[in-house]
Amino acid sequence: MGMFTSINPFTQETIAVYTAHTPSDIEEKLALGHKAYQTLLSVPLEQRRQWMMQVAKSMKDQADAHAALITQEMGKTLKEARAEVLKCATSAEYYAENIAEILQHKTISSDAYKSYVAYEPKGIVLAIMPWNFPYWQVFRFAIPNILAGNTGLLKHASNVSGCALAIEKIFSESGFPPGTFQSVLVSSKDIEPIIADPRVQGVTLTGSTPAGKSVAALAGKHIKKTVLELGGSDPFIVLKDADLEAAAKTAVQGRMQNAGQSCIAAKRWIVEKEIVPAFTAEVKRILQTLHQGDPTLESTTMGPMARPDLADDLARQLRESINQGAILELGGTHEGCNFAPTLLTGVTNRMTAFKEETFGPLAVIIEAANETDAIALANETEFGLGAALWTSDLDKAARLATQIESGNVFINAMVRSDARLPFGGVKQSGYGRELSLEGTHEFLNVKTVYIQEAAVSH
Repeated sequence: MGMFTSINPFTQETIAVYTAHTPSDIEEKLALGHKAYQTLLSVPLEQRRQWMMQVAKSMKDQADAHAALITQEMGKTLKEARAEVLKCATSAEYYAENIAEILQHKTISSDAYKSYVAYEPKGIVLAIMPWNFPYWQVFRFAIPNILAGNTGLLKHASNVSGCALAIEKIFSESGFPPGTFQSVLVSSKDIEPIIADPRVQGVTLTGSTPAGKSVAALAGKHIKKTVLELGGSDPFIVLKDADLEAAAKTAVQGRMQNAGQSCIAAKRWIVEKEIVPAFTAEVKRILQTLHQGDPTLESTTMGPMARPDLADDLARQLRESINQGAILELGGTHEGCNFAPTLLTGVTNRMTAFKEETFGPLAVIIEAANETDAIALANETEFGLGAALWTSDLDKAARLATQIESGNVFINAMVRSDARLPFGGVKQSGYGRELSLEGTHEFLNVKTVYIQEAAVSH
């Protein structure tokens, strides 16, 4: 019988041990999830909306308890954890208000008396989700899918099983039919039978590119639709006409929040050469005000990384980059999961910190000769999730945005996901979209209905 252990990243103390679900447990969950889907087919949209508003209310009422659980299991600060819980709640409200419009039939003129596209639910959607935003990653798939009439089955990262079960409880206590949203505690190696099950109609995965390849291959074998949101090595381009102070402040926030453990963190700061000295001085000043430590304390601005092996891997990437000629400006030390905010300058496209995704509090400055060079450096990666571009010339920004190979380009702002906007990547960052109209339609049957007037017999 497998076990999943939750360990507090800051103290390394064991919080809880969870027993893995057996094949018969999983069969029960699949049967219940399918039954819930059949029940939801006859539940009016207005009722589903009311239940989802109850989900939002429950999360707001218990925000502190949910935040404490997140912080205990994966280490982000309580302030960040609370913001994550509230983002889920406001997104639930947003979709409850807008779902009717998102699901509205789309009329298309043809030779028919009437022809339209309908968006209809298909069944259970399996979500394989990561630990870095243990509530938000789950809710952004669950909210629109469940409102649309699908049901959700979550296989969460094994270090956040407590979060997985807490989310299941939120849905079960908000009025939805039993089985509408369930968590299944299984390891990745036991996932294929679930993907293969005919009641499962699609798989959404947020995680590493290797995990995405593995799940996409399994899903393809069983003809299951997938949405993959994978790694990123997001460029943060600062042109010489940018608002330097605002760019520096956002660069630090975009790299260091959640201890740098975000697929859309600002991982490569690409700066035009004229402003490299001024930009470096400003980000260094801001980085020195950060306080890494106990995530439960109000004074802490950055918590630990989620696991010791992740911190060790970041230390390797840092070491290799320094050996390749990068200059350590700040930080560079770590103990267990506690990794100091770190800054490297003089990073080039031949170095590890440029070529690999760095998942932790490591900021790097890459010098660009001019804006053409900056765009070329930004695109010189296998990833294409998000990108930020800083310039005071908005016409130029709009022109350059078309040249950046990524699923999201944010001008003079930090890359983030927003319930109102579709989110996803290109290249090795995956395919398909989450959120907004495009994301909601991913796991629906996009059904063409063609109505010809019956001939009148005489």
